[in-house]
Amino acid sequence: MGAQLRVYKRRIRSVTATKKITKAMEMIAASRIVKAQRQVAASTPYATELTRAVTAVATGSTTKHPLTTEAEAPTRAAVLLITSDRGLAGGYSSNAIKAAERLSERLRGEGKEVDTYIVGRKGVAYYGFRERKVSDSWTGFTDSPTYADAKRVAAPLIEAIQTETAEGGADELHIVFTEFVSMMTQTPVDDRMLPLSLEKAQEETGAKDQILPLFDFEPSAEDVLDALLPRYVESRIYNALLQSAASEHAARRRAMKSATDNAGELIKSLSRLANAARQAEITQEISEIVGGSSALADATAGSDK
Repeated sequence: MGAQLRVYKRRIRSVTATKKITKAMEMIAASRIVKAQRQVAASTPYATELTRAVTAVATGSTTKHPLTTEAEAPTRAAVLLITSDRGLAGGYSSNAIKAAERLSERLRGEGKEVDTYIVGRKGVAYYGFRERKVSDSWTGFTDSPTYADAKRVAAPLIEAIQTETAEGGADELHIVFTEFVSMMTQTPVDDRMLPLSLEKAQEETGAKDQILPLFDFEPSAEDVLDALLPRYVESRIYNALLQSAASEHAARRRAMKSATDNAGELIKSLSRLANAARQAEITQEISEIVGGSSALADATAGSDK
């Protein structure tokens, strides 16, 4: 019975050490969420105003441009998937991957080829394990992205949308990321960035029922759209990276809190088992002492006779 008690004590020490680690990770994630939320709040108005500017230019001109004009028969789409570099974040990455899989199936059902671009080691590992083709990937910055990272991700996507499909380009650009709704809610979403849907853009910017002014473009509307295209894609990707980072920290905090609580419950259960084992050991020792004493008394009584 002493060996069983030692096993319980060893497991309690192990779980206690794990609990300290998960509690520390929970506190770190909680501290990082605040900074990530501020970055999201700071970048969202910029992305909204840039979308409003693109909408105004597109509405005030008849120029056909990849930013606003849909192909008559689109045959290829580029999909950007944003996951995390690290684990221990619950279903954060897997939910985003599932959303990307559903989007890819829908696009293939429409007769389009899908080129996949991935941010984050979890997504890269998922596609690599299944030996699926990935056009490009980026890792190492998902928990704290910068605008330079967004520009690096946007560069090949902008090049793809500006290239003819016959030469390997894309007619559409989609993005899959996790939207930060609250500390308890993070929702995987898929959004078509290009071509920009003017009605949807007006709804997002609150300009659907507004009368837009007339514009004169110098040198031309096409040149203005050419200048806005990279800024628009970069700002949208940057905002998506920040939303995903905030969602990752929130998911990790929630997962680590659950792990800490489970460790506490396991320690309580093991403590009860250890106490029961100790009591059984004491009871056995008392029984052995009493039994030995009785045997000694019986032997002494027999010798007196």
